[in-house]
Amino acid sequence: MRKLVLVVIVAVLGPAVRAQTPACDALAPPQRALAARLLASEHPYECCDDTVARCLAAPRVCALAVRLADNICRRIAAGQNETRIRRALSRRARSMVGNEGSAEIVLDPATSLGPHSAPVTVTVYACARCPYCSKLVPALVRAVREGDLKDKVRLGFRTFPIRGHEGATEGGLAFVAAAEMGRFWEFLLFAYSRFDEFSPDRLPIWAAEVGLEREAFVALLGDPATREKLVASKKEGVVNRVEETPTLFLNGRRWVGDLEIAEIVDAVEEELDRVGGRQWHTR
Repeated sequence: MRKLVLVVIVAVLGPAVRAQTPACDALAPPQRALAARLLASEHPYECCDDTVARCLAAPRVCALAVRLADNICRRIAAGQNETRIRRALSRRARSMVGNEGSAEIVLDPATSLGPHSAPVTVTVYACARCPYCSKLVPALVRAVREGDLKDKVRLGFRTFPIRGHEGATEGGLAFVAAAEMGRFWEFLLFAYSRFDEFSPDRLPIWAAEVGLEREAFVALLGDPATREKLVASKKEGVVNRVEETPTLFLNGRRWVGDLEIAEIVDAVEEELDRVGGRQWHTR
């Protein structure tokens, strides 16, 4: 009986899914049964009160339903099981409509990318010696500089040294010094690209590599004001309940979803739709 029900669901949902989500259309037949089950039981957390499947079939289609259906089918294509997908969707919902309130974040123009008037701001708290930060932060920079988020989003960086990461303080001081000298992003990307070669002695060499005056950089590393700025950034993160890196905030809301660049970009585009009033598609 269950098999028959799934066949009926797939038959009913097939045209609607194919009309709205290329990722669902690309699934192999065995994967479509799982897609049908998830689409028929998961609900968008905004703009439509029914299941994703029924929202897709409505005359006025909720844009979030389309986005979530595509998300579900991409995860299925990647081999994720039902439990993992449901948990990921739950974390995404908490990130996008959570009621924790908005974090108080002070962004420095020297450590920001994108238009300051952008309707969506993504803030990342990261450690200079965090391995995952060394992958995710450059990916975010690419998305904002030249990818799907170009000219749409402001990206802000806040240095958050992690005590357990050897060299985190020295690396954090170097980030602050590079920002003071006007080449923060160049230095950050260079340092992350040489992540496995790190040592405090290399920091002045790396600074010179990105065009910073070496002696001035070294002087800033030892300046108490540099350390004060690093401490202030860390304290702000602690106040905002940052405990690990990377930690992201979307328009001041903590992101607790998957830390994969495709998922983050998709969520940011969802936020852009929301603030831009583009929450519906009409057939």
